Amino acid sequence: MLRAEGTQARLLHLDIFDVSSPADLGVDAIDAVVGNPPFVRYQLFNGSARSKGLEQCLRQGVRLSGLSSSWAPVLVHSASLLSDAGRLAMVLPSELISVNYAQPVRQWLKTRFQEVTIVCLEGFHFSDAVERVVLLLARGRGTCTDFRLAYVRDADELGRFNLERMSVPRSPEAGKWLDLLLSSEQRRCYREAVASHFVSLSHYGRPELGTVTGANAFFTLSESTRLRFGVDESDLLRISPPGTRHLKGLRFTRRDWNLLRESDARVWMLQPGSDSHSGGLQKYIRLGALAQVDKAYKCRVRTRWWKPSAVPAPDLFFTYMSHHYPRLIKNSAGVTYLNSMHGVRLNGSGNRAIAKEALPLLMLNSVSMLGAEINGRYYGGGVLKMEPREAARLPVPTPEHLAAAWLTLRKERDRLDTSLRDGRWAPVVKRVDEVLLRDTLGSGVEQCELIQSAVTHLRRRRLKK
Repeated sequence: MLRAEGTQARLLHLDIFDVSSPADLGVDAIDAVVGNPPFVRYQLFNGSARSKGLEQCLRQGVRLSGLSSSWAPVLVHSASLLSDAGRLAMVLPSELISVNYAQPVRQWLKTRFQEVTIVCLEGFHFSDAVERVVLLLARGRGTCTDFRLAYVRDADELGRFNLERMSVPRSPEAGKWLDLLLSSEQRRCYREAVASHFVSLSHYGRPELGTVTGANAFFTLSESTRLRFGVDESDLLRISPPGTRHLKGLRFTRRDWNLLRESDARVWMLQPGSDSHSGGLQKYIRLGALAQVDKAYKCRVRTRWWKPSAVPAPDLFFTYMSHHYPRLIKNSAGVTYLNSMHGVRLNGSGNRAIAKEALPLLMLNSVSMLGAEINGRYYGGGVLKMEPREAARLPVPTPEHLAAAWLTLRKERDRLDTSLRDGRWAPVVKRVDEVLLRDTLGSGVEQCELIQSAVTHLRRRRLKK
């Protein structure tokens, strides 16, 4: 194409990380960089390519985490080769705006370029990939606190789009840029609500990882397995079974646990009380050794491979992976848990007794749910995941507003709990919004609708609907 236009071109086949300056390419300056960097996730982006890429980024003052995929160092390094007046155009995964590990890249873009434009494309545009993409356009050297943002359906609409008429939102100082997918009114309404009436979940307690056994299939037992091997209950701990499908209501009670035991769910975790094992326990441990469970990494590094380091029972469970929304569940059964969920141990902030009862219901409001969409990360199939650090930032009502709204909602808890257990969560969110946002916080109808529509927009985008 370049030759047809009368332009001389020379094709070079080399590793971009081996290029330290334009002189390595035989030119004085690079005026434009156009590309679609390889998208290789961190598990496979390793070896010398990763080492060279991270080193080149450090030269630009960009320190990437171990979770960084290949596109990030390719972007930073290739852009660093541009002249002061140079231009950049790249097709990038939507991770640019939606993941924590890209925060150093986002911050660098704001300090490196005079003008930055992000074009968000709806849907999927590569037949062999299931990753949404954005177009990053940048030019000039300087500082950019604001940048232009556009949304287009496809390449045809992009060709007709007037880039000069795009909106110019202000990017957050830190964190993800997912809220930039919202309208300016939705962003304003959300940020004002959070600043005035909400605190982070970490204000009440720190989300923590559950027990890592190294081999859940062996270390968690059903009642029938316990009886078959003759393992005493004294050598076991009561647990919330692996997964979170059974956590349907606002509380996980001893009755819920007993019903799961009767249905033969894995409600026990191996936790021998001493090194002197009963016959049934010895038989079960030998079974694990024959299956080479003791060779698993987490088992090898334990003094007693057959005894996982159990996490104490938390006040609340936190379902950190979900399609609809993350939830808090009161641990009324007083059982421990595995790393298929998080736990929250409440501190002394506010009224601890009220927080334990009220948070599971009051977090089902549209502001908190929007905060989950903004702070969480998206995975295949539309799964929303929140690691402990992300869960800690989840906005929840202040102790004062939590207590005020709870005065009304505690009378309705059993009815709302039944709705959740039946899978009817939308009416619950609607009722919580009425009591918390409208009656307690004094939000108007328009403000509530803006927040609710923002939640719907991001959730539909995540679920690819």
